[in-house]
Amino acid sequence: MSDKPVLTFPQFISAGEALTDLIRVGADQWLSKTGGSTWNVARAAASLGVSSAFAGAISQDWFGDELYAASQEAGLDLRFLQRAARSPLLAVVYETSPPQYNFIGDNSADLSFDPGVLPSGWQQAAQWVHFGGISLTRSPLAERLIELAEDLHSRGVKISYDPNFRSVMGQRYDAVLKKMAQLADVIKVSDEDLAGLFRTNDTEAALATLRGFNPDATVLLTLGSKGAAIHAGDQYWQVAPPPITVVDTVGAGDAGIAGLIYSLIQEAAAPAASDSQNTAPDWLQHLRFSIACGSAACLNAGAKPPQLGQVRALLEKI
Repeated sequence: MSDKPVLTFPQFISAGEALTDLIRVGADQWLSKTGGSTWNVARAAASLGVSSAFAGAISQDWFGDELYAASQEAGLDLRFLQRAARSPLLAVVYETSPPQYNFIGDNSADLSFDPGVLPSGWQQAAQWVHFGGISLTRSPLAERLIELAEDLHSRGVKISYDPNFRSVMGQRYDAVLKKMAQLADVIKVSDEDLAGLFRTNDTEAALATLRGFNPDATVLLTLGSKGAAIHAGDQYWQVAPPPITVVDTVGAGDAGIAGLIYSLIQEAAAPAASDSQNTAPDWLQHLRFSIACGSAACLNAGAKPPQLGQVRALLEKI
């Protein structure tokens, strides 16, 4: 009998970028906030109770220390978080209404992420792995993440993908968008994402093009104050959000996709799931939970992850 400890790995991993938002709050004043789309998704999933990790690289300076501490506080599996002696990745938000920003990080720590040095055997435990954000625009990180997604797809690990459109996603991103959509089991986009990604005001046509890349993928379409919709095959559901007083919408989309994955993991773990492997997902209930998570994220300033108690309370109002 081996005396070696049995290592457990997270059910959910979000791979990509963690960064620091530098937000201009006055003529000569700036506020720093830990962030990054894929990092926010990992933190939101952990807040709901899913064993989670963020797979990416951060700097070894003060900015990296803050991200490390926030990851630890969120309960993320820190074995997946790498640190590099490089400059931090920064998002400089110089106008907030409407948001205007640029990214600083030509040779920053995030680009050094190496999937090859992640803990051995983690893929066998992973149920879902999430990709998206600006990480898929940043070479050589983007190529490594796509290769990782291809490997996970071949292993049967479920993949979620949120492009999370930013101005750096021009025509050169088109091939990445198509490739990641083809690998994904779930694609999350907003109506604004569709307009930006496909450079059109015809979001219905853009959605049709996106779904054409992978007709088997389920699409979570967020619609702001109108709630969200799910397209799965030839089926469609749309649900309005609960009545709340919105404090801040930052992080709502990240919380929404985290909530959807949480709900899918919970359904797979339910006793009924073991009785029939062919049971179709209850997409309406998953959508309701996702919307409740996104709404919970709007109750507080900043990208504060939703708490499960908040989400359940909001579910009763949907």
